[in-house]
Amino acid sequence: MIAIDIHKILYTAHGSMLLSIQLDIEKGQLVTLYGVSGSGKTSILRMLAGLMHVDKGRISVHDKTWLNTNEKVHRSPQQRKVGYVFQDYALFPNMTVRKNLEFALEKGQDRSIIEELINIVELEMLQDRKPEMLSGGQQQRVALARALVRKPELLLLDEPLSALDVNMRSKLQDYIIKVHHQYELTTILVSHDISEIIKMSDKVYCLEGGKIVKQGDPISIFTNNQVSGKFQFTGEIITIKKEDVVYVVTILIGQNVVKVIAQESEILDLKTGDTVIVASKAFNPILLKVEG
Repeated sequence: MIAIDIHKILYTAHGSMLLSIQLDIEKGQLVTLYGVSGSGKTSILRMLAGLMHVDKGRISVHDKTWLNTNEKVHRSPQQRKVGYVFQDYALFPNMTVRKNLEFALEKGQDRSIIEELINIVELEMLQDRKPEMLSGGQQQRVALARALVRKPELLLLDEPLSALDVNMRSKLQDYIIKVHHQYELTTILVSHDISEIIKMSDKVYCLEGGKIVKQGDPISIFTNNQVSGKFQFTGEIITIKKEDVVYVVTILIGQNVVKVIAQESEILDLKTGDTVIVASKAFNPILLKVEG
């Protein structure tokens, strides 16, 4: 269990804001912090990593105290087992892929973890290249692998895929889910992409003005319906066309195009470009609009 109770005055473009967060995250969960820019999401990650001062509060990770301002306990970033993946990758440009990973090793650590991670994120053919010779997606795979070298108790992902195209985002989402489960990580993701959140997250915390205003599973947070069924996919509406007495809604789901037959009542609040969930109900596909 990760218990977080932190308070800090932040200074934003709109003036000062009190960040006041209390939440408990179960071991092994992948949770997302969601909210508009300036709501405090990245500041929370930085405080968890020990990179930002906390005015008052406590952080405990699996029964170990990382921070307790009342008892003057403050573990340094080096003393916290945190893997942090930044939006801009933050790789060393003068080092090869392998050297970037080796730099993250602790003194005396078993070096076999490097080979293991290179294989998991499929960097075997790229390990002797420097970052300038890699695509954005390849660089992000290196950043993810480097964050895992020390086998962190907590993996922090700050909008790591926002600069990538749709196809690459989908592939790297799969990589993150894979390593999250394989290494039994507890992961906190910051993301604005609702389809990404629905695909990846066990739980969502919605922030507004430095406070958590809503929390729950992604489906209940972003739709007005509880969905149960054999399948759930998130996609973007490409077209809505009327054919006889029904409507055909064409949806882009990942790299695939799916057509769903809908009644007029189901498409009244839908338009091209909307993000929707395609789910099943009594063996029939249904459409649910995703509210941001």
